[in-house]
Amino acid sequence: MPLELSIAWRYLRSRRGSKLLSLISVIAIGGVTVGVSALIVIIAVMNGLQTDLREKILVASPDIRVLTFGDDMRMDKWRETLVRVKQQKGVVAAAPFVLTQAVISAGHDYREGVQIEGIEPERPGVANVTSIRQHALRGNDFKFRSSTGEIRGAVLGKLLAMRLNAFVGDKIVLLSAAGSQLNPVTGMPQAQVTQLEVTGLFETGMYEYDNSYVFLPLKVAQDVAGIGESVTGIEVKTADRWEASNIRKALEDTLGYPYRALDWQEQNQNLFQALKLEKLGMSVILLLIMMVAAFNIVSTLTMVVTDKTREIGILKAMGLRSGAIRRIFLAQGAVIGLVGTGLGLVIGVGLALLQAQYKFIKLDQTVYFIDHLPVSLQVGDVAFIVLMSLSIPILATWYPARQASRLFPVEAIRHE
Repeated sequence: MPLELSIAWRYLRSRRGSKLLSLISVIAIGGVTVGVSALIVIIAVMNGLQTDLREKILVASPDIRVLTFGDDMRMDKWRETLVRVKQQKGVVAAAPFVLTQAVISAGHDYREGVQIEGIEPERPGVANVTSIRQHALRGNDFKFRSSTGEIRGAVLGKLLAMRLNAFVGDKIVLLSAAGSQLNPVTGMPQAQVTQLEVTGLFETGMYEYDNSYVFLPLKVAQDVAGIGESVTGIEVKTADRWEASNIRKALEDTLGYPYRALDWQEQNQNLFQALKLEKLGMSVILLLIMMVAAFNIVSTLTMVVTDKTREIGILKAMGLRSGAIRRIFLAQGAVIGLVGTGLGLVIGVGLALLQAQYKFIKLDQTVYFIDHLPVSLQVGDVAFIVLMSLSIPILATWYPARQASRLFPVEAIRHE
């Protein structure tokens, strides 16, 4: 009713006819504003971290990897298996790959270990299972064609190339002990030396890839790994990434033993579970901030009831019903919740959009794998936060509103 709203607004304002809100009302609104804005920003950051890491991990990691059981990590009859994998419903593309490790050198004394991945050279008809080929910086991309015309090139991550001072046209040497024979004198594996030319660089924004990955043509990677004509496995691209788990199960049922399959969530299970747990923890902490704001509203309106006891008694003596008195204080809580939520929504969404646009909060790639703090606003999360922030103040208002409505007119008027 207009009368109830008018009285509620008067109780929210300062005394002596001032149209400004009283200090305790501002504090109550500020508590809701801080809680809502902080919750929106933190949830957006956690969603952004999950989304950004997932997308960057999947730049060079396929939706599904088909592997075999055993210690040697090799698939011998992979061509027949590749045909069967491509026939599986939901599979868009599939290709063989080789994973191994080696020590890299660029013609000087500095050496370090790198991750080697062998894929088929880029050419018409070759499936793009991952998007790594789209992240080439310079050179002839992932064709792996050297200056002599041979398919014996290497594509290095940008950070690795800068550290080695090896760029397009330079020579690198890979030392690998995989598949080599033991030296009869020393009893140690004999290192296999492979000399290649850098034919391209790539940059994904994912520190692990840019810092330690080297892509080679499939045939060269097979030689470095010492597995002959075999491969490590088959990488698979699905029509819907979120259906990868179901397609993985179907592939395992179709292929049978000794084949096994891992989807992208299983390959990075620990990381994604940690992010989910962190998001839950931050949500609980920020909801506690909202609870503090709710207690602030309870104390604020309780003080108002105590301060306005005589006025409440006069209103009831003039015929205002208990329900109307209750609605006056419920309206106060609703105003605090609406204003606080509105301000918090504007501030939280504004900060998230500014960070998404300008990326002014930078991160150390060596620690966080990404170069800036990512944000991702999801309508469902924002709607849930707004609903909770509107509900909590109204619920917090119920007790003082009930206490005010139960005052007896005579006792309230005589209150000192």
